Amino acid sequence: MLSRPDTAHIARNSGGARVDLVLVADMVERGAKVLDVGCGDGELLRLLAETRDVDGRGIELSREGVNDSVAKGLAVIQGDADTDLADYPDDAFDYVILSQTLQATRHPRVVLEHMLRIGRRAIVSFPNFGHWKVRLQLLFAGHMPQTDILPYSWYDTPNIHHCTIKDFVQLCDEIGVKMEKAVALNAWGSPLRLNAPWWFWNLFGEQAVFLLSREG
Repeated sequence: MLSRPDTAHIARNSGGARVDLVLVADMVERGAKVLDVGCGDGELLRLLAETRDVDGRGIELSREGVNDSVAKGLAVIQGDADTDLADYPDDAFDYVILSQTLQATRHPRVVLEHMLRIGRRAIVSFPNFGHWKVRLQLLFAGHMPQTDILPYSWYDTPNIHHCTIKDFVQLCDEIGVKMEKAVALNAWGSPLRLNAPWWFWNLFGEQAVFLLSREG
């Protein structure tokens, strides 16, 4: 289940790195111990190693993703976060990252709770199903939306729990999660203004990145 969906279409910066991954990397302290959940081909882990000098580990469901990551010299094992995060001890990492994969989990709340149990902080990014393009396709076309960041047809999508920015904020409130930082990105990968209300982010943010920690 937890293979990071294909996100090659997501905006990239001038250096060729995906903008959302650069934003995630900037939230990680230098030299931290990091677990990347559903790490795909290891693009984020490699970026973290090169720019933040982290001690990085990854778990990835697909054998192809594991092979690609290992070929890059990364410490990645095959596993499914919906079941395997329960095996990790408390406070094993400084950061646990779930990038563009939350919507592909069977039990998002349980996965998030495990992330904050085994890591001091969690970083979560996801496509926003409340974006105006999504709303318009549902309203006027009457079919499940397809956008640059949600490119799949309804019958072959790996995404089984679509959520909006508002949904995610409400989940964080329900489980007592502290939001240390949050950024919403538009379709071009540019951050929306920080002091904008949640409804504005929910309408115009194509994706979001949250830095979380446990309350207390």
